[in-house]
Amino acid sequence: MSTAAHVFEPPAAVTLGTWPTPVEPLTGLGTALGLGPDDLLLKRDDLTGLGGGGNKVRKLEWTAGAAVAEGADTLVTTGAPQSNHARLTAAAAARLGMRSVLVFPGAAGGSRSGNLVLDGLFGAEVVWSGAAGRTALEEAAAEVCARLRERGARPSLIPFGGSSTLGARGYVRCGQELREQVPDLRTVVVALGSGGTMAGLVASLGPERVLGVDTGALDDPAPVVAALTDSLAPGPVPAGRLRVRRDQIGAGYGTLTEPVKAALALVAETEGVVLDPIYTGRAAAGLIAAVRDGDIRPGERTVLLHTGGLPGLFGHEEAVAYAEGRTASGR
Repeated sequence: MSTAAHVFEPPAAVTLGTWPTPVEPLTGLGTALGLGPDDLLLKRDDLTGLGGGGNKVRKLEWTAGAAVAEGADTLVTTGAPQSNHARLTAAAAARLGMRSVLVFPGAAGGSRSGNLVLDGLFGAEVVWSGAAGRTALEEAAAEVCARLRERGARPSLIPFGGSSTLGARGYVRCGQELREQVPDLRTVVVALGSGGTMAGLVASLGPERVLGVDTGALDDPAPVVAALTDSLAPGPVPAGRLRVRRDQIGAGYGTLTEPVKAALALVAETEGVVLDPIYTGRAAAGLIAAVRDGDIRPGERTVLLHTGGLPGLFGHEEAVAYAEGRTASGR
């Protein structure tokens, strides 16, 4: 089946990142996992530049670009207080000379997220909605947009996680970069949250080359990825054809599991690379599990996609306590 994606450049596209991001060898990690010395690579989408980097920059080039074309002066989005997407939406707004409003659940003072610190530095206004659940949060964001319009502002609502058909085009481009950088690519392993990153990669590379590791952000992300992919790929990609691991969720999205602890430590010790406990940590844990059960084998060129998220590490109490405990034990 052809995997060439139908991608059209919207007139609103803006440049927010530095491309292409590099691909680096993970020789130490690969050897530790029993892979060949050249089997494992790291795609550094943590080095996209804007706002501390991360995968959401690729999506925002399209979604924020569309907002500029529409004449918006304010970017509004939703997420958890530790949201990388929210942090980078605030950074994109600052770069583009716009205001940003971030709508979070709960109340002020309930989070010490590293991303929340950066939200403030980027000049974002945070609205604490008290809402629990994605639907309630979306309703709260719609109300915020309505109030802004009443005041004469021109808001543009950026979707949760930046994951829409438009935003996913950023990862069609990433897939194209990988085709050029790693022609013999067998599998790219990626954290699966709101679905847009995996959808763009699947549209570009085909479902057989993309392994998504579910982070627990959605109840069932596979149908979301399939729906997003449908409008990007040459033909439909049923949810059942997607490669999705759901064994790294643990007790839920925000929790730190034992496999993720082990993955964070192993990657840091073998490569000097830092991952976050919610997304990239789970992706690495899924990679380790996939090698263990034979889904990823020696001799196959595999890429771990580093989607950023470092600020979230420093606001995750369990992860900080775990890392500090390692120093106390002399390890």
